[in-house]
Amino acid sequence: MNKGSLQVRGMFASIAHRYDLLNRLLSLSLDRYWRYKTVRKLDPSLPDNGIVLDLCTGTADLALELSKKFSVLGCDFCHPMLVLGREKVRDKSLENKIRFVEGDALNLPFSSLSFHAVTIAFGLRNLEDYTQGLSEIYRVLRPGGSFAVLEFSQPQIPFFRQLYLLYFSRILPWIGRLISGQSVPYSYLPDSVKNFPDPERVDQMIREAGFVDVNHSSLTFGVVTLHVSCKGDPKVSVGNK
Repeated sequence: MNKGSLQVRGMFASIAHRYDLLNRLLSLSLDRYWRYKTVRKLDPSLPDNGIVLDLCTGTADLALELSKKFSVLGCDFCHPMLVLGREKVRDKSLENKIRFVEGDALNLPFSSLSFHAVTIAFGLRNLEDYTQGLSEIYRVLRPGGSFAVLEFSQPQIPFFRQLYLLYFSRILPWIGRLISGQSVPYSYLPDSVKNFPDPERVDQMIREAGFVDVNHSSLTFGVVTLHVSCKGDPKVSVGNK
């Protein structure tokens, strides 16, 4: 693991204890809706007993939403986040639906063709190497399997964009520092979103990794973007693989 990845891991470890609270507060609880939409966008042909890899699972919010229909394997390289995720799963008695593995998204500890679907929410942007991360996701996904990326983006509606940028660059970091007691993570967030490729370029990167049927949709006036695609022929049934 290189220096950049170690810094990101340490940064998230430092705010793990306030991560869920700040997610709800800073997103006005819209993060729940975004995750719901992500699960709804997965290929409806996925078998109900399919196994979904939730990459960069954090404290398992998306894994919990996915578990309403699928078995889930949550993977993250930040141990304190996984500890909190396991506690939430245990509190809801969902240990039979959600399991966890500590691992690096750039070098996944799984065999090829292991999963019916892969999701990653607000994690692709934090990878040191997007190309390597997408390559690993492609490797572990079964032919015909769904891939969903939920990620922050920058709104394009002029007036709303100005309000968003003011909130995201000034107000959000201040609230984040106040509640978490950490200054770096909530300064890093707006900078990382600013430097992340636009949705069209993200679609292109996904295609270059080998995925097909790639498309995206904007949520909440473009605050986040949901990218969906699949591996190989989208008509292939992953249940038969």
